[in-house]
Amino acid sequence: MRFLLVCSGLLFFPESYAQSAVSEISRLARSKFDWFINHQYDSIRALMDDNLQYIHSNAWIESRSDVIDNLKSGKLVYKKVDVEELNVRLYNQAAIVTGKGWFEGVNNGTSFALRLLFTEVYVKQGGRWKLANRHACRVP
Repeated sequence: MRFLLVCSGLLFFPESYAQSAVSEISRLARSKFDWFINHQYDSIRALMDDNLQYIHSNAWIESRSDVIDNLKSGKLVYKKVDVEELNVRLYNQAAIVTGKGWFEGVNNGTSFALRLLFTEVYVKQGGRWKLANRHACRVP
């Protein structure tokens, strides 16, 4: 009997792990935008991989340090982000997040309000999920 319980637990473990990972990544992907708005630089820094490539809808490409420096300096200010859709696909130690939402803020002193599609790639390193790549495009 004990053997059957152990075996059944092993059968369901991968599914529960996947659900847990999807929930965690979804939470991180959404929280990231709140951290941008609320200037939580330590949280942003901890989430982003050292080799991050962050591609904006205007083809502006930032590294991890660029993202943080531009947020701190006020070059880029997020005022509001409403994520309408967010989907997570898990692949072993990587996850692909696709989403859609409204983004409002100021870039180099110019206000913007954009509806964007975005794709983010997260990788698991040292037991933590890290944002390794992001790309956004405008929705007409």
